Amino acid sequence: MFFDGYGYHGTSFEQTYRCYPASFIDKPQIESGDKIIMPPSALDRLASLHIDYPMLFELRNAAAERVSHCGVLEFIAEEGMIYMPYWMMENMLLQEGDIVKVKNVTLPKGTYVKLQPHTKDFLDISNPKAILETTLRNFSCLTTGDSIMVAYNNKKYYIDIVETKPSYAISIIETDCEVDFAPPLDYKEPDKPAAPVPLNKATAQAQEAVAEPEPKFNPFTGVGRRLDGKPLKSQPPPLSSSSTSKDKPPNVANGGVQSSASGSTSQSNRQSQGKLVFGSNVNRTPKENQQESAQKKTKQEEPQKQEEPKFQPFSGKKYSLKG
Repeated sequence: MFFDGYGYHGTSFEQTYRCYPASFIDKPQIESGDKIIMPPSALDRLASLHIDYPMLFELRNAAAERVSHCGVLEFIAEEGMIYMPYWMMENMLLQEGDIVKVKNVTLPKGTYVKLQPHTKDFLDISNPKAILETTLRNFSCLTTGDSIMVAYNNKKYYIDIVETKPSYAISIIETDCEVDFAPPLDYKEPDKPAAPVPLNKATAQAQEAVAEPEPKFNPFTGVGRRLDGKPLKSQPPPLSSSSTSKDKPPNVANGGVQSSASGSTSQSNRQSQGKLVFGSNVNRTPKENQQESAQKKTKQEEPQKQEEPKFQPFSGKKYSLKG
């Protein structure tokens, strides 16, 4: 049985058309849904058939082996042509003027759908659930593997249909459908810290043996000094290199001893030149010389005692009681 020469057979509707985007008919509103515009002859044929409402159709691109589903908005297209959303043409790999096969179908009501946004920007919307619910009101059905377009705030968001239940294609008209989200395609999990590599007991013991023991804290090891500047009765412990480096005045005393010794040698040189020097040891007896040397030693020791370093309060090392 044929109808007006368009090849309608039996009790089902099945026809091929050339497809064009919605911009060719000045109907931009169909871009926000999944409905197409068909010719009036299709309405005449569908009215004569006992089909289920709402009208749902299967779109098939035989060249690329792509299948999708849609609803119908109006029957005002030119004969032999249909107008469809551009994002749907992209899903089916269709170009302007390509041939697509249209067939009426009956789809079960959906109970579950899993969506996956292409970018994380969709999750940054203040209320993505409300935006999605508003957008899906313009859709009649969903097909697993399709990518729908959600327009919001002058920006287009693409979302993949990852899974649908109870069938690979479902109707979402007047149904209570559970919606689940998968992580966006550009989502990257944060890097996990590397787990420590377990060591054998032998290697662990060897590392402990190689490790040098840290010096323990010994409190109150500084040098004690009196506030009145008098020397201590008890001998203080030996100072460290830092403290000895500060106490340089004894070296000055030694220098004084060396200068006195050099002075005596110069006096002996003067005597050897035949000059008479008063107060010299030339004409003295050995006993007088010994007494003189003893007195000099005592005099040399006295300046050493007198030239001890001056007391510098709070010049010891700083330690913490916490260790």
